[in-house]
Amino acid sequence: MPDDVYVISASMIPFGKYKTSSYVGLAVPPLIDALSRAGVQKSDVDAVYVGHSYGGMMTGQRITKEIGLGTIPTVNVDNACSSGATAMHEAYTAISQGLIDVAVVIGVEKLTQFGGGTLPLSPEDREVKQGIVMPAVYAMRATRYLHETDATVEDLALVSVKARRHGALNPFAQFRQEVTLEQVLGARPVADPLTLMMCCPTGDGAAVVVLASERARQRLDATAAMRVAASVLHSGQVEEGFRDMTKPEITYHSVRDAYAEAGIGPSDLDMIEFHDAFSIAELVYYEAFQLTEHQSAVGLLRDGRTTFGGDVVVNPSGGLLAKGHPVGASGVAQIAEAFWQLTGQAGARQIDDARWAMTHVTGGGTAGLDHGACTVHVFEAV
Repeated sequence: MPDDVYVISASMIPFGKYKTSSYVGLAVPPLIDALSRAGVQKSDVDAVYVGHSYGGMMTGQRITKEIGLGTIPTVNVDNACSSGATAMHEAYTAISQGLIDVAVVIGVEKLTQFGGGTLPLSPEDREVKQGIVMPAVYAMRATRYLHETDATVEDLALVSVKARRHGALNPFAQFRQEVTLEQVLGARPVADPLTLMMCCPTGDGAAVVVLASERARQRLDATAAMRVAASVLHSGQVEEGFRDMTKPEITYHSVRDAYAEAGIGPSDLDMIEFHDAFSIAELVYYEAFQLTEHQSAVGLLRDGRTTFGGDVVVNPSGGLLAKGHPVGASGVAQIAEAFWQLTGQAGARQIDDARWAMTHVTGGGTAGLDHGACTVHVFEAV
């Protein structure tokens, strides 16, 4: 039976644009802070796992050498937007199998290096050669969803309004001001029906969490902790021809397995951090997480059942739409939010009596796949 694994500390920097910073400059401050908050010495750390997509060779080693954290295994993980969460999965697996006791997980990305615009995709992909970009993919998904359901463009805008309202409570969010429905609808068009405020911003950021086994947690006297109840990583399955863009199968399968591993269901959840890179994503993920039936998501949104005071708080951090999406850092930042919520450290956005949290991030768009990777975690307050 796998050993219990706990998150015992979390730290991050506010997501934003740090044009003069390096990957090292972004990651070192939250790394030092996370270790300090956990009471972990460098000699306590058995391994480091670093998620990033565009940091280049030896990103993790370049970061850890700045604080003298050497000799131990440092693993660099590139799994597109799922990089940070995949690094978490690798750390969890090593501890749960009894191979190590303490691991540090770093997620870091600097997207301002590209000077704006959509992120570069693999030039060998046949759809990329034809000019596909991620906003266009989600615009097609939104168009199909609006066609098949009673959802409207106003509902897409309401997702962004909710995200910005949550983000206004989060000091780590890139956008911290509320917006109106009219502002979202009137923003610059990006890919019909999506406007600029229905798309996550690019930027820079870093987040760090510290994981420990039960014996290490006791040794370190880590009173603030949450248990990792499930850690699931799936890759996409090639499916040529017609694909139902309103039903992202990789997320459906990952969520199913995460619920089974944790032994809970959707009604148990107090919060979820979704991969809401575009506003339509939140609606289809309501359904993938079994919060409602297929093609019925707008009822949850319109009735306020996915915000504070509702059935489950979705993206209390503001999600990618407000917090920002430095791709390698996003999955770890979601886990940091879960940690703060389940340990009562979330401040103005604290969810009352939060016990169960789920995080979800997908990664990579490539021809024939719904997504290249999907990582889902479930956490329990202790």
